[in-house]
Amino acid sequence: MNNMNNKCVLIGEIVSEPTYSHQLRNNQFYKFNLSTNRLNNTKDTIIIVSNKLVDLSSACVHDKIKVDGSFRSRRKIENGRNRLMLSVLADKIEFLTPEQYEISINQIFLDGYVCKPPVYRKTPRGREITNLLIAVNRPYGKSDYIPCICWGNNARLASVLPVGSKIKVWGRIQSREYIKRQEALLDSKRIAYEVSIEKMEVENVGACNH
Repeated sequence: MNNMNNKCVLIGEIVSEPTYSHQLRNNQFYKFNLSTNRLNNTKDTIIIVSNKLVDLSSACVHDKIKVDGSFRSRRKIENGRNRLMLSVLADKIEFLTPEQYEISINQIFLDGYVCKPPVYRKTPRGREITNLLIAVNRPYGKSDYIPCICWGNNARLASVLPVGSKIKVWGRIQSREYIKRQEALLDSKRIAYEVSIEKMEVENVGACNH
């Protein structure tokens, strides 16, 4: 079911074979990685998840595709800890010809609520950054919890928003690698996902306690 509060459009290149992800209410879901380009020539690798209603039978690595869907979160117990898993749930996948594939696209819109106190900081070079966690309502009383990051004027505006503020954001989904230190002092490489906010509108400040 489409959620008008949470919409994304991606155009990129498949960089992994589809594999089994999970099962929910007798539906099996499969995932693969999609690579999109940023303007600075770096790449974002985004997990795409689809169910049996989205045909992946002909999907191959290096295929260029367009994905319409929503950015979803789910909780997963990993090594005894509750971990937030983020991926794009595909409502539609379109395979593109070389002529149709001209440039990567990575666009997302979220309409939700600030659900944790914002975290504001400055980089060593003085750049202002604020991290937000936005709760976006789904049908049937569920919500997705999406980490977001913004800079400059948006960072200053977001830094003072109380929990419950209703907010709309436009931006892109980005990935970043980090090193996770395990209890046995072993390092493991992980990928974190977040929405990089390019534009934001605050509709109601502290309008409700979500």
